[in-house]
Amino acid sequence: MTTLLAAFDLLLSLTLLGLAVAALTSAEPRRGVILFIAFGLLLALVWARLRAPDLALAEAAIGAGLSGALMLAAARRARRRRSPETAPRPSEEQP
Repeated sequence: MTTLLAAFDLLLSLTLLGLAVAALTSAEPRRGVILFIAFGLLLALVWARLRAPDLALAEAAIGAGLSGALMLAAARRARRRRSPETAPRPSEEQP
């Protein structure tokens, strides 16, 4: 049984490392935020495996939930500002 748990912990660690690298190197902000949320949820599982349920709940609620929602809203707002559709056309600009 301990071999199975050790294999699970190793898989969890490698997945966390992969998600961290993918979130940091993502070219698209929305994809990076989604990967960050997945990272936070898996990190909550790590805290639960380490028998720290208070940290696991805090990580899931604040780290993945609240922070993720705020970053998604910021990414949406930044995308709207960069969108060429919302930029004023040269003929619409006032002198």
